[in-house]
Amino acid sequence: MDSLTQELLIVLPVLLVSMSLHEMMHALVSYWLGDDLAYLQGRISINPIKHIDPVMTLALPLLLVLSHSPVLFGAAKPVQVNFNRVRYGEYGAAIVGMVGPLTNLVLAILAAIVLRVVNPTSTVFYDILGYTVIVNIGFFVFNTIPWPPLDGSRLLYAFAPRPLQEIMESIERMGLAGLVIFILIFYQFIGPLVTTVVDKLVSGLAPGLL
Repeated sequence: MDSLTQELLIVLPVLLVSMSLHEMMHALVSYWLGDDLAYLQGRISINPIKHIDPVMTLALPLLLVLSHSPVLFGAAKPVQVNFNRVRYGEYGAAIVGMVGPLTNLVLAILAAIVLRVVNPTSTVFYDILGYTVIVNIGFFVFNTIPWPPLDGSRLLYAFAPRPLQEIMESIERMGLAGLVIFILIFYQFIGPLVTTVVDKLVSGLAPGLL
């Protein structure tokens, strides 16, 4: 088995598990806070099939792996939430939004702890833990960017003045097109900062991994 095939066989399960947990937590917390829409759609599940988007979940992250990008990110099929039914208004919506990336941060921290404590001699086990740290830190940083429909926008909504909220709502109505515009136009300016933040966090959690 060549190294690229082995890398893909490790990265793909890490991507699927990380994204599934991310989306499941969105669904679970929205249910706890009063909205059962995601629950009725079966999204409170670790099953990746419930959450996969063919382009954003599989094609984009794998393209980044093949291009040896320093930052890995992607997106699953968004969990639908009726924020009008979520308790605590915009603050409840912010909790639902931020629980996804915070889940990724916790996964990265746990994998880094295992790396430090166990210090695995198996190359495959080391790579699984290493990619768990890298992928989840990438998801955490990218998804906390406050651009709709990324999760960080929910936190900004909670504190933004109404005129800014209206601008964000118009971007959010664009759906995936709004995210594509962000990646193609604006990400080239903040991309280096995102890469730096990811590198610093990964190096802080697991020195020598990068």
